Amino acid sequence: MQQQRLRQHAMMQHSLYHHPALLTPPQIEPILSGNLPPGFDSSSCRSVYVGNIHPQVSESLLQELFSSAGALEGCKLIRKDKSSYGFVDYFDRSAAAFAIVTLNGRHIFGQPIKVNWAYASSQREDTSGHFNIFVGDLSPEVTDATLFACFSVYPTCSDAKVMWDQKTGRSRGFGFVSFRNQQDAQSAINDLTGKWLGSRQIRCNWATKGANSNDEKQSSDSKSVVELTNGTSEEAQQVTNDDAPEKNPQYTTVYVGNLAPE
Repeated sequence: MQQQRLRQHAMMQHSLYHHPALLTPPQIEPILSGNLPPGFDSSSCRSVYVGNIHPQVSESLLQELFSSAGALEGCKLIRKDKSSYGFVDYFDRSAAAFAIVTLNGRHIFGQPIKVNWAYASSQREDTSGHFNIFVGDLSPEVTDATLFACFSVYPTCSDAKVMWDQKTGRSRGFGFVSFRNQQDAQSAINDLTGKWLGSRQIRCNWATKGANSNDEKQSSDSKSVVELTNGTSEEAQQVTNDDAPEKNPQYTTVYVGNLAPE
């Protein structure tokens, strides 16, 4: 029944936005947020990423839903047990922008989907060898781009990521910032702790103690995954030995890093 209602809604939306009386689609530009690399230019992008898709959603249903924003060039659904994801390609960039504005957060089978510009993983700089700091007490409106803008006063700032809750699509209140230079990272910790970003004063610290070795950087990466599934902003600064993932039976997910783009 719900699939049928979604199909009917998609058809109504499609007829509405492609009515001859409408000469051009609404010129609404989505707010950059979530998983975009700093400096991402959406001016020529015609594809969107769709995350947190309910397992019952089929590729045909996904295609019908997103055709409400404009004519599709392609649609691909990657099925997962708990939460699938996919990519939708439009012929026209404005249709992709309209899909982000109108469909992000839409509930399908009770699960809100996440829609944003799609980009190749190669557009993000490899920060596996960089120095990472933790940034906590982030206000809900802070995005990747906002966080990067705050720390880009240091010339070697290379990336910034806000941790997002996949179920609600909301910020978890903390993130990580990477630097090519260790001194810039230390300066950011010293200078920006207690500074206002959005509606809150942020706090900064090393993602791991010292952040000097590759082992510690890998620990920082895996730690951030643990925080995504189980942690809070209060817990994110440190993980004691007694609370280590290998000693806690609740941790059943492993992190795999340094994957090739393909």
